[in-house]
Amino acid sequence: MSYKIIFTDLDDTLLNSEKKISQIDKEAIMKAQEAGIKFVLASGRPTFAMYDLAKELELEKYGSFILSFNGSIITNCKSGEHIFEESLTKEDLHLMYDFAKENSCHILTYIDDEIISETESEYIDVEVTLTKMPHKIVKNFKEAVNKPAVKCMILEEPSYLKEVEKKLKEKYGDKYSIAISKPFFLEVTKLGVDKGVALKNLVETLGMKIEESIAVGDSYNDLPMLKAAGLAACVENANEDIKKVCSFISKSNDEGGMAYLIENLIFNKR
Repeated sequence: MSYKIIFTDLDDTLLNSEKKISQIDKEAIMKAQEAGIKFVLASGRPTFAMYDLAKELELEKYGSFILSFNGSIITNCKSGEHIFEESLTKEDLHLMYDFAKENSCHILTYIDDEIISETESEYIDVEVTLTKMPHKIVKNFKEAVNKPAVKCMILEEPSYLKEVEKKLKEKYGDKYSIAISKPFFLEVTKLGVDKGVALKNLVETLGMKIEESIAVGDSYNDLPMLKAAGLAACVENANEDIKKVCSFISKSNDEGGMAYLIENLIFNKR
């Protein structure tokens, strides 16, 4: 199969343990783009928090893309245009706030390139560090969140958050897309919005075939993307449940996993 587009998750997939793109991976990505392969950064991160990586990989030059907020927004890096965007309503966000409070969890969302929360926690600090976005702590979440936002996150200790995820899906699984990304991040987007739906939309928009796409991930919020792609791949450090749905397991994110994948699947060096 001749592949034309690669979708990759960021944290623990493309990014190494230092939260950087290794030189070997960067060189492989540049080589692939020079050969005409489109490259898509596909993450739960806000768009704002992915611009530096897009610039580093010269996605604008090669007409590649950013898929942010777990698929809620697709950005054409060359034009800066949002070619797809879906949001939660203010009422949705307030409902999730009530659920989070009822279950003794933290909640955050994103308004005007700021992270908004009522509380502080070590888990919110992780998101602030990852995104490099300003964190605005407000007295009243509902008053501060007075317009739509593409995503919210419920945060707590991982084992407890798995229980919360189950409750949330039982209560609102028919209204929202719900997925754990990092063990302490429970992400909520508009129903029908996930990385898999976004992958299909972009492939169709570009006039490509699904069979010509590769998706690479490591965690549960990558599952829709992996299932939608022509070929599902993961890094060696991926969750064991993720490995079960992948037909190609690369090296780890600290061992040039993206470079190994590109060498073998794009340039057929196996």
